[in-house]
Amino acid sequence: MAGVGLRAAARRCLPRRDHGGPRAASSSPSCPGCGPPGPGAHCPGAPRSAPAGGAEPSAHLWARYQDMRRLVHDLLPPEVCSLLNPAAIYANNEISLRDVEVYGFDYDYTLAQYADTLHPEIFTAARDILIEHYKYPEGIRKYDYNPSFAIRGLHYDIQKSLLMKIDAFHYVQLGTAYRGLQPVPDEEVIDLYGGTQHIPLYQMSGFYGKGPSIKQFMDIFSLPEMALLSCVVDHFLGHGLEFDQAHLYKDVTDAIRDVHVKGLMYQWIERDMEKYILRGDETFAVLSRLVAHGKQLFLITNSPFSFVHLPPVPLCPTRDKGMRHMVGADWRQLFDVVIVQADKPSFFTDRRKPFRKLDEKGSLHWDRITRLEKGKIYRQGNLFDFLRLTEWRGPRVLYFGDHLYSDLADLMLRHGWRTGAIIPELEREIRIINTEQYMHSLTWQQALTGLLERMQTYQDAESRQVLAAWMKERQELRCITKALFNAQFGSIFRTFHNPTYFSRRLVRFSDLYMASLSCLLNYRVDFTFYPRRTPLQHEAPLWMDQLCTGCMKTPFLGDMAHIR
Repeated sequence: MAGVGLRAAARRCLPRRDHGGPRAASSSPSCPGCGPPGPGAHCPGAPRSAPAGGAEPSAHLWARYQDMRRLVHDLLPPEVCSLLNPAAIYANNEISLRDVEVYGFDYDYTLAQYADTLHPEIFTAARDILIEHYKYPEGIRKYDYNPSFAIRGLHYDIQKSLLMKIDAFHYVQLGTAYRGLQPVPDEEVIDLYGGTQHIPLYQMSGFYGKGPSIKQFMDIFSLPEMALLSCVVDHFLGHGLEFDQAHLYKDVTDAIRDVHVKGLMYQWIERDMEKYILRGDETFAVLSRLVAHGKQLFLITNSPFSFVHLPPVPLCPTRDKGMRHMVGADWRQLFDVVIVQADKPSFFTDRRKPFRKLDEKGSLHWDRITRLEKGKIYRQGNLFDFLRLTEWRGPRVLYFGDHLYSDLADLMLRHGWRTGAIIPELEREIRIINTEQYMHSLTWQQALTGLLERMQTYQDAESRQVLAAWMKERQELRCITKALFNAQFGSIFRTFHNPTYFSRRLVRFSDLYMASLSCLLNYRVDFTFYPRRTPLQHEAPLWMDQLCTGCMKTPFLGDMAHIR
């Protein structure tokens, strides 16, 4: 158990709070790990008894509170922070790169990492399309993109105009539901869903995150979409304008789609590759390293031919676009197969669309495709023909993408490929997790939760007041921890205590996940990734809260004996 035997330090990071309860007496602990016993201290392996010496139960509770405070401090030296590496690769499933012979890649946010400065451009263009082409009110033009508003993985209830964060068990995290730009009170959220926080499966989402009335925003391009949707709803509500929620949602979605379909986004990127594309040299290093070790590579992307590959223009030799910008003029020699405009996710399920070959100018050939040639570029097609023509099957193929549904789900569940998820937000979240503020806040929160669970048997009036004070402090700690990541919605990976729905899908659809493809450069090409054995609830006698309150024994057997 990490932290056992660590020297006392970091008391300055977690200031003591005096709730008026008596401090614990200074004496030797009654058993290892308990800390000073104070009045009526209790080893969990022993039968429960009244507080020693006739002390009031509330005094006993505060004594245990102070004991735990001291012990938590002693378990967290300064070096406990910065334990996680933002450039590491994290494994959900054991996988050896030695067994991987073929590497596949998506393009957007996988091979090509984009700067966040692209999002305001998408937001502004889609906002103007709504006003000029869909005739939305001119007042919407006053809204600018707020990069700090939304996070990836949120759900949107179309009929209720509700943007919210949902956990792995389909429960709305209270305090993370917004209509427009305004938070919706917890009581109203519960009332909207029939007296519960739970969203039934049939409403939540289909296989690709689109339910009958609720959509999940899963890719990074959806950040400006959520921001625009919230701004438009905010304007209509703020001005008392009636609107149909479904029409408004579709119009915003179509406006965002137009930015992509009409090629506006690609034009901005092509005009200033240095501004918008990040880590191009690292992408080249990853690809060339894999090829040097005899690996086969392929690219399957929904991006158009003109964006991924644009040949040099006469009299303009410096005009290198897409892959040419990142990898060089001979980029196609790195790939055994290149497929553009693949139309994922239907590429993985629809057998009807054939491959079409493209010439250097992007014009379609009409000849039947009987093999996929290196150095050529193909459009559309389907995975079934791809498997037949390449014979690349099963776990010797590892495919990387950023969209858990469109890129990874079918490949893992239906075809047995290994998959790697690119999660750019991971880098920032790990840097936050590595801070002393987060580490100490979370550790004390966990310890306080264990104390609440253990001491809930005290039900006299004064003890209930103590427990209520602890509950209030716990909720304050949760809100502080949440706001470290995002003031409105918190972390993309966790609600207060459960994984998010996004995290659940990440674990289900990816063997590996990482902040960027360049993380591969930190590992040998024959490296084996071993996922840590994360304890299930019934396997973990040494959780932090149980370490602090349970003397490192099987938790609470003495207290639970009366249940049996």
